Amino acid sequence: MEDIKTPYNSVLSIAGSDSGGCAGIQADIKSISACGAYAATVITATTAQNTLGVTDIHAIPISHIEKQLDAVLSDIQFGAVKIGMLHSCEVIKVVQEKLAEYKLKNIVLDPVMVTTSGHKLITDDAIACLKNLFPKVSLITPNIPEAELLIGQKITSDNMKVMVKKIGEQFQSSVLLKGGHINDHTIIMTDVFYDDNTGEVSIITNPRVHTDNTHGTGCSLSSSIAAYLSLGEPMLSAITKGCNYVNKAIAAGKHKTLGQGNGPINHFGL
Repeated sequence: MEDIKTPYNSVLSIAGSDSGGCAGIQADIKSISACGAYAATVITATTAQNTLGVTDIHAIPISHIEKQLDAVLSDIQFGAVKIGMLHSCEVIKVVQEKLAEYKLKNIVLDPVMVTTSGHKLITDDAIACLKNLFPKVSLITPNIPEAELLIGQKITSDNMKVMVKKIGEQFQSSVLLKGGHINDHTIIMTDVFYDDNTGEVSIITNPRVHTDNTHGTGCSLSSSIAAYLSLGEPMLSAITKGCNYVNKAIAAGKHKTLGQGNGPINHFGL
């Protein structure tokens, strides 16, 4: 009998490296793997980082980023792409060009601008360039501070549905507005999804987990959504499953310790 081979459901993560392993490329690989897909990577920058914060950022040369992109994209078929830290206009430009050249679909962009501990990871010029990339992707996943920076307005639990639609219409993209930074003392965690194709707004809820071990949750969520998209899930289903996965991983890491600062979620502790 002939040995029948099946392809991996593959996800490409384009992001920065976290030497502490909590966020960035390292969190992406863990999340994608835990959700049942295969992870390949293109590293845009390395950081000197631990649970306490970022002490240095080293930009990878543009020519090497381009060679990484060509190497994986010319060889591997990807069902989805996750994009994280793009720290300069030059990096954004080369990534945007390669996305178009290889006709990639199911692109999830986490607009990484600051870390959970407040360290800036992107230049002011890059923010403007990043906005131009939004209409080219399938989904953007800003947290509340990032969303407020993008539209210049205060976001609360009462206006999340209005604001997510405003962001989506302004930047011509589907948007998952993450509600983790809203501390309204409720027992429910609420994320809001705006579908740019239908104009509909959906609410995703999970139990709120009270813990400081949330380093890398944004990276983990966007990459898990990409993983589910690569497995053939429709967008809303992929988002719902991604939110559920991260919520369970946060709960699984609640009683773990790593380092002296904000620890990671427990990607494989489900």
